[in-house]
Parts: sequence; structure tokens; C-alpha cells
Amino acid sequence: MKKKILLLGAGELGKEFVIAAQRIGQYCIAVDSYENAPAMQVADTFEVINMLDGEALDAIVAKYQPDFIVPEIEAIRTERFYDYEKQGIKVVPSAKAANFTMNRKAIRDLAAKDLGLRTATYRYATSKEELEKAITEVGIPCVVKPLMSSSGKGQSTIKKEEDIEKSWNYAVEGSRGDIVEVIVEAFVNFHSEITLLTVTQNNSLPTLFCAPIGHRQERGDYQESWQPASVSEKDLAEAQYMAEKVTQALGGAGIFGVEFFLTNEGVYFSELSPRPHDTGMVTLAGTQNFNEFELHLRAILSLPIAEITLERQGASAVILAQENSTNPSYTGIEALASQPKSDFRIFGKPTSRPYRRMGVALTHDNFETDIEKIVERAKSNASIVVVNK
Repeated sequence: MKKKILLLGAGELGKEFVIAAQRIGQYCIAVDSYENAPAMQVADTFEVINMLDGEALDAIVAKYQPDFIVPEIEAIRTERFYDYEKQGIKVVPSAKAANFTMNRKAIRDLAAKDLGLRTATYRYATSKEELEKAITEVGIPCVVKPLMSSSGKGQSTIKKEEDIEKSWNYAVEGSRGDIVEVIVEAFVNFHSEITLLTVTQNNSLPTLFCAPIGHRQERGDYQESWQPASVSEKDLAEAQYMAEKVTQALGGAGIFGVEFFLTNEGVYFSELSPRPHDTGMVTLAGTQNFNEFELHLRAILSLPIAEITLERQGASAVILAQENSTNPSYTGIEALASQPKSDFRIFGKPTSRPYRRMGVALTHDNFETDIEKIVERAKSNASIVVVNK
């Protein structure tokens, strides 16, 4: 049963995935563009390459001949995945899923045009002039995002015409890969956002859903998440229907983080990641019988998942750096460790910069406790830790 897994992207999500894989005897190669990335610290071996260099990617695949290729980030020459599948290598969840979801244009058109899911009104732009035209069509306020980015990089909200040039420049700077194009979305008047972790399985087994996860964002990046989120039965059923429809269209097995806006008019599809989701780090607080990384691994390996059960309530809050450093250190760890019903992760990133996610504080409690109190405790715990230069 021992398989060779090539992990493309070696950040904190990849690190937890490798830990899950190591626990059941798998062999992992962690790949990223810089040395000592978090997942490299726990993998069997690692490689440092530019994953947008197709020839370099081909060389790594040829060198290791993995059973599985598991993408963790967007900035990869994903069109090569189709060739790897023809070679008999399993791309997770599938080459189609990786190609579509690494580009917001492909996944949005699939959801809105092909599948008819409810989404925000949107347009695309490849220049500041096209952006101005798109904004006149979708209206202000609106949200601008690079077609390829992660963790909110390059994302901004336009509230007045004077914001347009700044938003365009910010989107171009935050874009990953070599595509200079943005998506412009009409602002959705939502009352909450959720991530629905959706597990697709091989062998015609049913799609499974985790309890919905609520989250709050700043600068386009998540700050806190909690599970379970409060969602009406009607909205949850609609979100599950949408999530199953889009993941089945993409194919393959694994966990997808499907994001939705909840509004008074119903549920809007927002985005999708074909891998463990940052907001899903709340599952590291023991909220489920399997955390999201264990579920991803089991689905990939075609191990049966009898059920996903919600064991307790939990919350996560990010620990952010405030300054640039080539050797970050931490104070407050002992104080954080002394907090009841709490845990934490320090990711081990070798450098820091303002707002870079360096760790996460986790809390949990029973089902009788107000979830807002659990979230506040997670935020308080995260504030205890200071990332030093």
C-alpha cells in the first residue's frame, strides 16, 4: 500500500498533509520554489524548482515517477498534468480539476455558464482600460481579483472610481503565474461566508460533506474560521447540491474547499480549491473524527471513509507577522500553551513579511457553548504570540 506522493507546493497545508501521509506509511517528496518550506521539514525528501518551468517540472516527475501528484498551490504549469495522467500518474483530484481551479476564469465559467450555478455578475479584464469598462458594466462597489492568486493576494474592493488604478496595479503585483488578467465581480450583499469541505471518492462511492465552516476575511485572506457555521437547512442543502455538481464535473477523488456567500436571496457560489482549504485548519482542533488533511489522503488512496462526524465545536485564528525577517522568532508560546481547550501550530516558515501567516491558534468546546465565544478565544490566543525579527 506504500505510495510515492509528489507534493507540488510545500506550505503549511502541505505540511499537515505530509504529516497525515507519514502516519500511515506513505513516501512524500515536497517541492517548492524556496528551501526549508514547511512541508519540506517533514517530507522524506524535497526539491527546489520553479514550478512554472514546464521542463523543470517534467524532470522532477521523471526523476521520482510518483504514484500521485498532489498540487498545493496555483503557480504550477498545470497543463503538463494531462501528460502525466497519460503516463499513468494520478493527478489529485484530476488534471482537469487542477487546470480549471488554478485559474479563476475556467472555474467561474464552468460554474456559471456550464452548470448554471448562481454566482456574482462578473467580467474579465487584461488592462486598466478593460478594467474600467468592466466596472461600468458590473457597477461599484465591486471586487477585483487576479485570475491566478492565493490567500487573497492581489484582491481588493473598489468603492469609488479613484480606486481603479490602484486596484489594477495591486492585482497585477499579486498575480501568480504568467497570466496578467483579472476577474471583476459585482459586490454580493451577503450576511455570511462559508466553506463547505466536499470529499469526492473513487469507486463510485458517494460524495461526503463536512459540517459547514464559517470564516471572516481581511485583505482577501481568512482571519478566523469556525465549525460548525450557522446555516439554515435550505441553504445547506443548496450549497451541498452546488458543491456536488461542480466537483463531479471536475472529476477525481480528494477534498475540495468550496466557498459560498449566503444572502437573503439564497446561496451564491464563490470559489473552489481542489485541496485542503486554509479555513479548514479549524479541523485541527479536533472538530471532526478526521481532519481535512486525513480526509484528503484517504480519498486519494481510495481508503473507505465510513462517515464524517462532527465531534465538537472549534475555531481557528491566524498568527500573522508584522515585519520582514530572515530568521523569525516567537514570543508568547508558553502563555498560549497554558490556555485551556486550546492548541496551536507554528508553521516553521523560514522568512516573514507583513501579514504573512506564520501560525494558527486553535480552540474547541462543547456544543452548548456559544460559537462566538469560541471564536473570540481563538482570536485572543492568536494575539498572545508575537513574531519577532
